[in-house]
Amino acid sequence: MIDLHCHILPGLDDGALDLTDSLAMARQAQADGIATVCATPHIRHDHAVAIDELPARVGELQTALDEEGIDVRIVPGGELAATQADRLSDDHLRHIALGGAGGWLLLEPAPGPLTVDLEDLVQRLAARGLHTVVAHPERHAGADFEERLRALRALGCLIQWTAAFVAAAADGELTPRLTAEGLVDVLGSDAHSSHGGRPVHLSAGYARLAEVCSPARLRWITTEAPEAILRGRDLVPPP
Repeated sequence: MIDLHCHILPGLDDGALDLTDSLAMARQAQADGIATVCATPHIRHDHAVAIDELPARVGELQTALDEEGIDVRIVPGGELAATQADRLSDDHLRHIALGGAGGWLLLEPAPGPLTVDLEDLVQRLAARGLHTVVAHPERHAGADFEERLRALRALGCLIQWTAAFVAAAADGELTPRLTAEGLVDVLGSDAHSSHGGRPVHLSAGYARLAEVCSPARLRWITTEAPEAILRGRDLVPPP
């Protein structure tokens, strides 16, 4: 499995407190069967993350994991605040693309319900040659939530839901229905620390999806889409 959204780099944002915390998070990932974790620190006004330093930070963490015998691969990325996207250069945007391949950005919506402003931003980023994955939409529900999700999907944007949220969804709730409608594209743990909150787990979320979508669609969500994203490739439409 591939975790596309995890705040595993130590001491950068509101994620892992230190290297010990990062190692514990990686052990959670390994225990859950996650082979690759995309490190996605906040690229936001309230976190002083130096984009140019991220490749070295990822390399340092990978070296520490290898020394500890933790069989998890760390790849670069970032969680880009919608409010910051227009302020970054093309080079910096590609530096924080998921997997480091320069193709797909993980985009954090502005606080509050999704609005047409996010769709406009997705189109501006597309004009700059970048695809987008919208993070944790469940936190941005409004009266026209489903309409906004469909509009984003029509623009080629992918929708990343938090695995723990999906795992907890009951049969009659929104997420299973949206999965059936093709509005659940990928999952991420959005884990921040081993000390509390969401763990670096995906399996329970995928098990819940297996109950409400076809095997072909599940394979696209769990494998085909994440792998293409990390390689910066265009995606074959899901089944």
